[in-house]
Amino acid sequence: MQQEQTELTVTRLRRIEGQVRGLQRMIEEHRECEDVLTQLMAIRSGLEQVSLLLLNEHVEHCLLGEAGVSQETMQALQQTLRMWARFGAPASQLPD
Repeated sequence: MQQEQTELTVTRLRRIEGQVRGLQRMIEEHRECEDVLTQLMAIRSGLEQVSLLLLNEHVEHCLLGEAGVSQETMQALQQTLRMWARFGAPASQLPD
């Protein structure tokens, strides 16, 4: 992983860590359910972003790095992965 990418990932993880600590305090303080759920959504979104960063890194450098794939193809693949991560949850995994 490149240094800049590593720093970005660690920064995002630290932000998530702070959000989780905030969530713990919210629960201990018996905050409104809506506020707690909003915080959970923010944490989930942050984790998804870190997952995408790591997935992009893996695809670009570990899987396709030596395959001679064009930058345009790489960007199209990364866009597809982002869309899948956002909208691709099978219905069987969604809560009733």
